[in-house]
Amino acid sequence: MTTTQPRPTAASFSVDDWRSGYRSQPNEYSYWVTDIEGTIPTELEGTLFRNGPGLLDIHGHPVKHPFDGDGLVCSIALRNGQAYFRNRFVRTAAYLAEQQAQKPLYRGVFGTQKPGGPLANAFDLKLKNIANTHIVYWADKLLALWEAAAPHRLDPTTLDTLGLDYLNGLISPGGSFTAHPRIDPGHHGDPRLVGFSVKTGLSSTITLYELDADGNALSQHSHTIPGFAFIHDFAITPNYAIFFQNPVSFGPLPFLLGLKGAAECISFDPKQPTKILVVPRNGDPMQVIDTDPCFVFHHANAFEQDGRVVIDSVCYDSFPSLDGSSDFLEVDFDRIPAGQLWRFTLDLTAGTATVNTLVSRCVEFPTLHPDAMGRPYRHLFIGTAHGAAGNAPLQALLKLDTHTGDTQIWSAAPRGFMGEPLFVPRPQATELDDGWVLVLMYNAERQCSDLVILAGQAIAAGPIARLKLPHHVPYGLHGSFVPHYFGPEARTTAALS
Repeated sequence: MTTTQPRPTAASFSVDDWRSGYRSQPNEYSYWVTDIEGTIPTELEGTLFRNGPGLLDIHGHPVKHPFDGDGLVCSIALRNGQAYFRNRFVRTAAYLAEQQAQKPLYRGVFGTQKPGGPLANAFDLKLKNIANTHIVYWADKLLALWEAAAPHRLDPTTLDTLGLDYLNGLISPGGSFTAHPRIDPGHHGDPRLVGFSVKTGLSSTITLYELDADGNALSQHSHTIPGFAFIHDFAITPNYAIFFQNPVSFGPLPFLLGLKGAAECISFDPKQPTKILVVPRNGDPMQVIDTDPCFVFHHANAFEQDGRVVIDSVCYDSFPSLDGSSDFLEVDFDRIPAGQLWRFTLDLTAGTATVNTLVSRCVEFPTLHPDAMGRPYRHLFIGTAHGAAGNAPLQALLKLDTHTGDTQIWSAAPRGFMGEPLFVPRPQATELDDGWVLVLMYNAERQCSDLVILAGQAIAAGPIARLKLPHHVPYGLHGSFVPHYFGPEARTTAALS
């Protein structure tokens, strides 16, 4: 195994630099990107969509955690070596009401409270659909997602909010859809969008949905498990959907009394196993397999091989909470667990799981070639810390060869901070790492954001293009790339002036 490492530095980051990326961005822009280092590949055509919390305060009232911030969707349309940027807030009903009231009107799941203390928040269980977690394009619809409510549909060119979307009647008003659907590239013929919803309490019910290219439901079935379930992501193979039921419990009293947000009432129990839920996609009964206690937000991929099911996941040894911190900007990275990439190999006949570590350094936000989803794969791209040990902000991009264990790393330290990478295949490429990795990152030196484009087969060489935005985009969550150009006509000389 060989590793291409970044050169060590005395300190990989400044806390003040990292904090400066967590500023609200209340402004909405539309413009051609003109400050570009390097060259955008002419073969790279389509639109990058990103979603994440755009407001870290509501008219001076700070959110307690970024995950409570209103969704700000960005698009960067690429064609003929040119790029057009646009961003818009998702006009949810709650966003519009709070902007008019100029103060928080809703409690946040991750601890944000309405002004007025516990008396103003007690027994107020209304959820604010913040539409801030993911953005996907399916069946000619651009959907902003938040996992506890229905999607919002946006115009893919203007990013104007068109309203709530119930997926052709798949979900009912008041229902929810995952913020982490998976696109099956065609295991059963045509591509499918596979998603789920969870209703949780003393027991939890997972409903699995599969949609065709027109957005119509192909299948829908539910499975119930005992206990509380905190499930953000899942993985698919041709025959299974795999969920991890983290060993956590929910103590609702502080939430009901207006003292804490719902997510602050979650407790991790390291003495209980994590349960791997193997759900047959044909609706057959679910199988439950116990494994080592861990907490999982995101899965990299899963596949079937030699009669077994393999899942690669980013695992934490406990729930990565702020432990009662009054301000997320005061987080102590040394006290929060770092995510590692683990491989779980399931023997469904024996009902057992074996575990080994693929990447031991701090990692998050995995991505791979879309055609490899649910299949045996070789190349994975994932955000990582600059240093090989300990927890720290993501400042680097790591490429893993799962066959050899070799890694390549490009680091933006000490003043660059990474977002989620996305792999975009090169048209007509035959190798599954032949393409580009796109990362919208924060550049603390400029106090602005950059879109960096790296060659998938030469990560350690650094960006082949850097698009310098004249403003910052707060640290985001998830996004997607579609091979459709949703921008204006080609830039003219007049547009440059």
